[in-house]
Amino acid sequence: MSATQANTLEQELRSVLQGEVRFDHQARALYATDASNYRQIPIGVVIPKTKDDILKTIDVCRQAGTPLLSRGGGTSLAGQCCNVAVVMDMSKYYDQILSIDGAARTARVQPGVVLDRLRHTAEKQNLTFGPDPATHSRCTLGGMIGNNSCGVHALMAGKTVDNVESLEIVTYDGLRLEVGRTSDSELASILRSGGRRGDIYAGLKTIRDKYADRIRSRFPKIPRRVSGYNLDELLPENGFNVARALVGTEGTCVTVLEATLRLIPNPAARSLLVLGYPTIYAAADNVMRLLEHKPIGLEGMDEGMVGNLKRYHGFPGRIQRLPSGQAWLLVEFGGDSKAQAEERARGLMSALEKGGASPSIKLFEDAHETEDIWTIRESALAATAFIPGQRDRLEGWEDSAVPPAKLGAYLRDLRALYDRYGYHGAFYGHFGDGCLHTRIDFDQDTAEGRKQWRTFMDDAADLVVRYGGSLSGEHGDGQARAELFPKMFGPELVEAFREFKTVWDPQNKMNPGKVVNAYGILDNLRLGENYRPAQPRTHFQFPDDQNNFARAAIRCVGVGKCRREEGGLMCPSYRVTWDEKDSTRGRAHLLFEMLKGETIQDGWKSEEVKDSLDLCLSCKGCKSDCPTNVDMATYKAEFLSHYYEGRLRPVHAYAFGLIYWWARLASRMPRLANFFTQTSGFSHIAKALAGMPQQRKIPIFATETFKEWHTKRQPSSGLRPPSPKGRRPTSPEVVGPLPLGEGARRAGEGSRPTVVLWADTFNNHFYPNTAKAAVQVLESAGFQVSVPPQTLCCGRPLYDYGMLKLAKRMLSDILDALRPQIRAGIPVIGLEPSCVAVFRDELLNLFPHDEDAKRLSAQTFLLSEFLIKKAPDFQPPRLNRKALVQGHCHHQAVIGWDAEKQLLEKMGLEVSIPEAGCCGMAGSFGFEKDHYDVSMKIGESALLPALRQAAPETLVIADGFSCREQMAQATGRPVSHIAEVLARGLSEKERERRLTEGAVNGKIG
Repeated sequence: MSATQANTLEQELRSVLQGEVRFDHQARALYATDASNYRQIPIGVVIPKTKDDILKTIDVCRQAGTPLLSRGGGTSLAGQCCNVAVVMDMSKYYDQILSIDGAARTARVQPGVVLDRLRHTAEKQNLTFGPDPATHSRCTLGGMIGNNSCGVHALMAGKTVDNVESLEIVTYDGLRLEVGRTSDSELASILRSGGRRGDIYAGLKTIRDKYADRIRSRFPKIPRRVSGYNLDELLPENGFNVARALVGTEGTCVTVLEATLRLIPNPAARSLLVLGYPTIYAAADNVMRLLEHKPIGLEGMDEGMVGNLKRYHGFPGRIQRLPSGQAWLLVEFGGDSKAQAEERARGLMSALEKGGASPSIKLFEDAHETEDIWTIRESALAATAFIPGQRDRLEGWEDSAVPPAKLGAYLRDLRALYDRYGYHGAFYGHFGDGCLHTRIDFDQDTAEGRKQWRTFMDDAADLVVRYGGSLSGEHGDGQARAELFPKMFGPELVEAFREFKTVWDPQNKMNPGKVVNAYGILDNLRLGENYRPAQPRTHFQFPDDQNNFARAAIRCVGVGKCRREEGGLMCPSYRVTWDEKDSTRGRAHLLFEMLKGETIQDGWKSEEVKDSLDLCLSCKGCKSDCPTNVDMATYKAEFLSHYYEGRLRPVHAYAFGLIYWWARLASRMPRLANFFTQTSGFSHIAKALAGMPQQRKIPIFATETFKEWHTKRQPSSGLRPPSPKGRRPTSPEVVGPLPLGEGARRAGEGSRPTVVLWADTFNNHFYPNTAKAAVQVLESAGFQVSVPPQTLCCGRPLYDYGMLKLAKRMLSDILDALRPQIRAGIPVIGLEPSCVAVFRDELLNLFPHDEDAKRLSAQTFLLSEFLIKKAPDFQPPRLNRKALVQGHCHHQAVIGWDAEKQLLEKMGLEVSIPEAGCCGMAGSFGFEKDHYDVSMKIGESALLPALRQAAPETLVIADGFSCREQMAQATGRPVSHIAEVLARGLSEKERERRLTEGAVNGKIG
């Protein structure tokens, strides 16, 4: 389509639709790929708000002869969600649960409804929708219908096709129908009525009658036959079910407007049994024996998959929970009660133990441990994509299926085929249904490698057909496997598929080139022979990505975990806008397109990329929450550093990015500074000059900084050079009065080890009481506290505005100033999580080869982390109270939450943590005028309501400066750093000790 024609089409759509019409470069780049190997730039994107929008879109496109593609969550793995077409994204607005009928056990939904939302709603009536792929938190029902999705509990409920009662559909030529099971009399009546509807049903009947015997003989009788169209649903024994025949057609035949879905009873309780085996083949050989015990889920995974996860943040601890073995089966049982579910699990345990040569067995009874195990399994796809030092592993042959009884033999032969081609790939999947998942290190880079890949696909198809299996057991065909249909179905049924599509879509405008008359396996490759990305010089070195920004930009594999509606850290702005450009995936795809230079042509100066990154809070949630550890905060900082080269930044960048210097200036006249920032009228002007929203309060500068206090307290405060030969000094490095802490009193001054307390900008200039409390806690724990006398800052705010040259210089200053202490191995204790995250993350990315940078990163701790890991004798005060705790995003994403959790537990606190991760302030993000509304909506999603509802006596704890400001400004409640809570408890404990000693002494006297 020419640019003029596309422009005309765009204007016509804008004139009739309520929803969004986007034909700009950004939108086309965002929707150019899905989670597959394929990429096709769409003509434009429509985001319909209503059913009428969908009908009008189809009408306008039909008049223009334009292809159409309906899209849900965009997580498809076979290329069916990208095309040169007008893409209709149903997921943003057209996402309502229309009704749930508990008596009939059905739900009526629009196609954009996310699966988990339906499940959570249905569970209120003790019902659920059975199929649940690993993408259940973000996949849509429309996408599941398009792909015939399955998941873990298809063992209990069947595929999506088995759970569809009826569909309201519209054809490309505008016919609207409600379709479902059709009796003989209904069919006869429809045929008599004639018209377009009669023609469609006559065509379907002809296909049924012509190919019935061939369908019965060539369609595999296995739980997971997902390949091809469901022509078997037209057979008389299946009730001529037109709705189910359309399930799995991948948008190539009709557009789904509404769906009536079957719900099943939701097991009230579940129990997870994990079995460890010496090999994945031995595990697969035992599947049929396990199925006799009627589990509701039976998953398999091998050491290759699990081992790959060990390098990801948070996973080593989860993996340690698995029983011994090199392969595992996850066997889940359901019941009306926990006792019943566990009884069924124990029944299997008993049977296995009696059978001799039993696997290692572990029954998981703790809900958190169970969740950890399922997290391992659900992270498999992305975790097997990138393995350091190895070629990337790709989809393509990632979901074949065979009869469960033959799974072990199939895996052995498939591994032999890998070996013959020199390929590698972990094995995991839905073993109870005979469905295997794997990603393979195909070579897309060279013509020879692509040719070998194509030959392998032929051999793999021959193998699975020999086992009576299916090319696809879950993800559909798209263009990844449709070329192989003749091997599985024979030429006659391939022709039947063409006839079926023609009945519905005679003009071939519905997702053309997928499933039927499909593109070849090697066509439209995202990273194929035409992939030659720009290789720009960068400030960050990206050591985990072969020192290559282009490599970092392809980390996203499109599984869309950043698009989930609840839970986890990422992506807070997406949960406000529900816009693809505000997801981690969307931003990653735009950076990819920027480097490719086709759709996004302005490189580092791209307004499309900048616009997408604008609402990125740099929370780093994606660094740990994304299965492939996409680090959008770092990518954003890198992009902005180049975008603003030779340009002035907006005023708020200088106001907030340079806060270290402004705070130092204010500290010379803090009362005067506070007069102008806190007095009505003057504060209004100050906010306007700084680019702040008037609703915000400018934080109050301390009249005495922490470092000033510390200098007065200990006049000789300073850091001495290390003793000769790098040995740690045994004498105290800070001269001053002996602290009152009980631990230090017992230890005695001469034996106290030294620690460096990092006086960050925020706790030095705004919250000095936090740093003072930390001194009390550390001294109570038996440590001598040193504070660097030099004027230093980690530069954290600079990253948000891409001021990387200045940030790097500040880190160099730190390395120079602290080099003696770094080499002496003296721990550095931080109080602001974002500052500690700089030392743990950005420092190594900017100085990957600097040994002192590595040392400083390794010996920098948050206070809670240090007390748990390096002060095992420290006994925190017992508070025995309720506490609402907000974990800083950088704390959770970069450092980890385990130590903080352990410390809180040791304090006897009954902790509640709001479900949503980010507070919404995110450094300076919420202080910027243009971001205020988004900031508050993020805060109001979970944190702020929880804070208002908490009882007055509940402790409110947050370590991050921005978190504390958001919480205090929005609710007026006092918020404490964990250092302050500890110090308060220690002071109360000391008072109680003195009172006790006084009472004893008085009684003795």
